[in-house]
Formats: sequence, structure tokens, C-alpha cells
Amino acid sequence: MIKKAVSVSKKSTIHVKTAKKRSVISNAWLKRQLNDEYVIAANRDGYFSRAAYKLIEIDDKEKFLKKGMVAVDLGAAPGGFSQVLAKRCLKFAKSGELIDGFVIAIDLLEIKEIKGVVSILGDFLDEENIKKIFNILQEKYGEEKKVDVVVSDMASNTTGHSDVDHIRIVYLVEMAILFAKKTLKKGGVFVAKVFQGGLDSNLLKDLKLHFKEVKHIKPPASRKESKEIYVVAKGFKGLV
Repeated sequence: MIKKAVSVSKKSTIHVKTAKKRSVISNAWLKRQLNDEYVIAANRDGYFSRAAYKLIEIDDKEKFLKKGMVAVDLGAAPGGFSQVLAKRCLKFAKSGELIDGFVIAIDLLEIKEIKGVVSILGDFLDEENIKKIFNILQEKYGEEKKVDVVVSDMASNTTGHSDVDHIRIVYLVEMAILFAKKTLKKGGVFVAKVFQGGLDSNLLKDLKLHFKEVKHIKPPASRKESKEIYVVAKGFKGLV
């Protein structure tokens, strides 16, 4: 069982008055946001999104993030996962200088500035951006450097057609796995959001072929009504 990463004092429910230009659905969403314990905690703790607690809860259970690690956050915007990676992987001197660890965040959307995190505005599917990541690491370390952790909280835009949406979701996860296999060092970890009860059987077989341990986790920060679940693959074997 995964423990919650938040603790907030009990408070009365916030009720939202219906606005003329706001639909019933929008009104319900706003009410849920205002009363969501993770949203409240994110505002208190300075996280860009409640999603940060999903990675916190997963790592609290699996304990794969450590100081000095090199990590890549795919589809990082607005930056909640990257903030967690920065806190758990980066080591700073008292002067504020980064002395160990490295985090790269990439997204088509702008990522908020995070101390110690290098952001790339672009598509992780683009081979040029993969080269850019390796170039950044080589410039930093002066040698060919692979990464310890690849995380992804990406989700494709839904169309309302379940079959089409499923294909798009599977494709996105498949590409994230391909990226991880290209960039992870042996022993590395891959974490990604998936849906519909878990990974497609072929993708699951692929992960089990390349990683020593593969499991599905639904952290408490993931809403109960959401179909999202996370796959955690540890102990990358390399390309086999």
C-alpha cells in the first residue's frame, strides 16, 4: 500500500457560485479543484501541479530516485515531475551551485523555470532532440553519458472515440519506451503513465524483456475515478 504524500488540515467544503458564463461541468470541475487536498497541498508546497505528488508517492514506495542521478522528464510541462526530480536528484552547494545530478525536461509546451533543470522546447520524438540531450550531457560531463531515470506523465488529447484514443495512448507510451531504451544506462529506471488497466500486452512483453522488474502502480494522488495507472520498470538490461 502506498502512503499519501500530502497532509492537510480538515476544512469545510468550498462551494462555488454558478457564474453566467460558466457551464455546469466547468462549475463542478472548479469546485473539485478548490476542494482537492492535493491541489491545496501543491499551492502550499510550491509545486506547479498536483501531479508532483504522484511521482513522490511512487518513489516513496519504490525508492529509485537518489542524489546525483541524471534524469529526463518527457512531456514535462508545466513541471511538477521535474520539480520532484530536482529535489530528489540534484545536489547543491551552500553557495547554490549545482554540484551533482542533472535533470533535463522536454515538452512541446513551455516549462516553468526550475532551479537546476535544463528545459528543451520541442518534441521528444524528434531524433534531433535526442541528439541535443546527449550533447547537453556530453558538454556537462565531458564524455558520453546515459541517464539513470526516464519519467513520463504524458497523455494524448482525447477525441471522444475510445478506439482512436486507445491507439494514441499506446503509441505515446510506445515512443516513450523507445526513448528510454535509447537513453537509459544499464540498471536505469523507466516510469510512465498508462491507461485502461495497464500496458498493451506487446509493450509489457517488451518492457519485461529489457528490464529486470516491471509493475503497475496507482498512487493515491491519482484520482479514483481516473483510468490512469503508472508502469514502473527497474533494472534496465540494455538492448538485448
